Amino acid sequence: MLPRLQFDETLEAPIYRQICDQIRLSIVNGVLEAGERLPATRTLADQLGLNRQTISTAYELLEQEGFIKGQVGRGSFVTIPDGAGASASRRIDWESILQNEPNLAVPPSAAGASISFTASRPSELLFPLDEFRATCQEVIAEPAAAAILQLGTPAGYRPLRRYLLDDAAREGMGRASDDIIITNGVQQALDLIQRVLCGGAGGPVVIEDPVYPGLKNIFATAGTRVIGVPVTNDGIDLDALARVILRERPRLLVLTPNFQNPTGATMPLEARRQVIRMVREAQVVLVENDIYGALRYRGDALPTLKELDDSGDVVLLRSFSKLAFPGLRVGWVIAPKPLTARLAEAKQCCDLHTDQLSQAVLVRFAESGRLAEHRAHVLRTGLERLECALDTCRRVMPEGTVYTKPDGGMNLWIRLPEQLDSGELLGAAQREGVAYLPGKYFAVQRDQSSCLRISFAGLDPETIRRGLEILGTLFRSEASRVRAARTFEPATALV
Repeated sequence: MLPRLQFDETLEAPIYRQICDQIRLSIVNGVLEAGERLPATRTLADQLGLNRQTISTAYELLEQEGFIKGQVGRGSFVTIPDGAGASASRRIDWESILQNEPNLAVPPSAAGASISFTASRPSELLFPLDEFRATCQEVIAEPAAAAILQLGTPAGYRPLRRYLLDDAAREGMGRASDDIIITNGVQQALDLIQRVLCGGAGGPVVIEDPVYPGLKNIFATAGTRVIGVPVTNDGIDLDALARVILRERPRLLVLTPNFQNPTGATMPLEARRQVIRMVREAQVVLVENDIYGALRYRGDALPTLKELDDSGDVVLLRSFSKLAFPGLRVGWVIAPKPLTARLAEAKQCCDLHTDQLSQAVLVRFAESGRLAEHRAHVLRTGLERLECALDTCRRVMPEGTVYTKPDGGMNLWIRLPEQLDSGELLGAAQREGVAYLPGKYFAVQRDQSSCLRISFAGLDPETIRRGLEILGTLFRSEASRVRAARTFEPATALV
C-alpha cells in the first residue's frame, strides 16, 4: 500500500521530484511490492491537493527509471529494476539525510579556462624553491627533527609561536595579556572562532558585504544569523555599521581592513579608530582578518586594529598563505589568553594538532631572512601586476564600468554597467578561455549581480593584459547589444 506522501514547497527540489523520490524509496525498501497497483494520477492528485500534471510527471520519471510500468486502461504497476531489490534496500538514503544541507555559495570551477582570474593566491612561479629546499634540509638535519615529526600541542609549534609573538610585539600589537594559536590557515581560525563564540544563544554576526564566500559559508553552516554591511571605497560603511550595532547587538564583527576580499578596499586611519570606539562601547568582539596586510605595493602601511586597540581585546588573524607557500596551510590567531585557550580546546577536538614540520620550516625560513627577501620580490612583482590590471581595465572596460584601485592585495572589484549580469556572461567568457568569479558568490544581502572579482596576483602581466582585453571586448559587445535593444523598443502607445 502506498504510504502517506509529503512535500515541501520551500525546498529547491520540485514537488514532482519529491513525490517521485518518495515512491521510489518505498519500492526500494519493500514497502510497495512488485505488481502492486498505484493510485490513478487524478486520485492521488486529489488526495494531495496537487495538480494532476504534477503526479503524471512523477509517474513518468518512475517509469523511465524502471520502477513502475503503465498499462493502458488498467493503471500503473510497481516493477523492481535489476539491482534495486533486497540488497539495494539496505543502502542508506543519502539524499534524504542530506536534503537540509545549507545552500552554500560555492564558486564554480575554472577548469578548462586558459586564463583564470578566479583564485586569490600567489603565483607558484614566484616560489623560491631552492631556498625552500635548503630550509627543509636544515630542519630535517636538526637533532630535534624526530620531535618535530611527533604529535605536538593543539596551540602549535612553540618556536613559531614565540617568533610570531615577538614579531607582534615589535609591531606594537603583542601584549602580555595575549597568546597565540597556530591554525590550518585563516579559514580554520575563523571556523574555530565560530565554534567558540557563536554557539548557544549568541547574537548575530556582522560581516562585510560583499565578502569572500569562505567566510560567509563558515557561519551559514553553523546556522548563525549573518548581517552584511556594505563596503565602500574606504572599507565598511561606518554609518550603516553603527545602525546595525545599535539595532542588532551582534556578538561578533569580522573585518578585513587591508585590501578587503573581494573589493581590495582599505580602511583609513580615522575609520579604524571609529570602529574601535564602536565595538568597545557595544561590547562586540572584533575579529581582524589581516591576511592581505603584508601585500602593500605602494603607500605607507596603516596600523592594524589590534595595534590601535589599547584594551587588547581585538582578535587578529594572519597567515603565510598569501605571501608564501599557501599549500603549507599555516595561519595564526593573536588574542587574549582566555580566548586562545578555548580555541586550542576546540582545535584539539577537530584535528588534535597542526603540522609541525610545515611550521618548523616556515619559522626557519623567516628567521634566516629568506622570507623577507621573498616578500621584497613579491612586492615588486605585485606592483607590476596591479598596475597592469588597472591600466588594462581603464583601456578596455565598457563605458559606465567602475572598478576599485587598491594599493595592494590580490583582487580588483569591477562593477559593470547595471544592465550587464556577470553571472550570465561567465559562460561566454569561458568559451573565450577566460574565467572569473561573478559577484553573486560574494553577496551577503545586497545584489552584486553586475559585479565580478578579478584576482590578478597569480598571473604574469602579459596574461593579465590578454585576459582583461578578452573580457573587455565581451563586456563592450554585450553593453552595445543591450543599448541597441533598448533603442529599438517600440514606444508606448498614447491613448
